[in-house]
Amino acid sequence: MAGPLAPERVSETTTEEFALDRPWVTVVWDDPVNLMTYVTFVLQELFGYDEATATELMLQVHNEGKAIVSSGPRERMEHDTSRLHAYGLWATYQRDA
Repeated sequence: MAGPLAPERVSETTTEEFALDRPWVTVVWDDPVNLMTYVTFVLQELFGYDEATATELMLQVHNEGKAIVSSGPRERMEHDTSRLHAYGLWATYQRDA
């Protein structure tokens, strides 16, 4: 005769473990060099945004100093950042907050 079943163990998940699941983001920063129309063009060209979305993101960069333009795995965000640099934009990637 078998004994009573042991209760199922549930592991406690820490905040750090959840942090590992957060996606990465690419951030475009405001700069004193590029024209707003150029930033809009680059966002359309690289990410396929329609003109309204690209303009909204450009205005966020202009007014707030930065905007998140893409999110996903770290490798893709590194690539997106590199492509933005090739177009002369200031960009970084980081874990999503």
